[in-house]
Amino acid sequence: MIEQAYVQAGDKPTPALKDIRDRIAKAIDETAGSTGLERLRCWLQMPVDSAFGKMMDSNCQGRAKEVGALLSPGKDGLFTPGDLGSVLSASAAWAGIDTALKSERAVYVNGPADHVGGAKSKFTTGFHVIVFLAVGKDADERVYYLGLDPDVSATPESRAAWKALVAGESETKPEDFTAVKSLGVVTSMILGEESGFGPLVRKYYVDTTAKFPKIKRFV
Repeated sequence: MIEQAYVQAGDKPTPALKDIRDRIAKAIDETAGSTGLERLRCWLQMPVDSAFGKMMDSNCQGRAKEVGALLSPGKDGLFTPGDLGSVLSASAAWAGIDTALKSERAVYVNGPADHVGGAKSKFTTGFHVIVFLAVGKDADERVYYLGLDPDVSATPESRAAWKALVAGESETKPEDFTAVKSLGVVTSMILGEESGFGPLVRKYYVDTTAKFPKIKRFV
């Protein structure tokens, strides 16, 4: 699994954290659809109950394409690299990804579920798709990628945040969320507090010199 960490106030990726926040906030606010469920389904891969017994869908691929397009404001749109498990040169592939990110293009990142997903994710086999939004370096020069993983089940922190947002309900029943409530839920899960990010946005410490593990295909 790719090492992950949460965003710190002093992080200075490219594009800047404020620019990423503004881009996300604008896209969430402008998401098409008049019902709360439509906005939730666009941005979040959600459980059907508060115990995370089952997820509502496994459409990470379609969701990443839609969210990635919404978060790529320029004419070139979402950047979709070649298969990161079979590229000729991993370093060259990631150099291309860096260029795309610095041009404000979101990047579609597909890999084995147990490699790109979160530690508590309900998705552990096959593939999973997330979206990268920026690239940066820590003070110790370690390179990281700022990524959005719509999977609400991904980490202990994301699960706890979801439960807090639906506290008091025996079932989450997202179909009953009003448009106003859905906006608050999506914003909290992705953007969190005013100056930070929610638990669905994390730093990913990718080994850019190595290909991704192969995705195991199940018939």
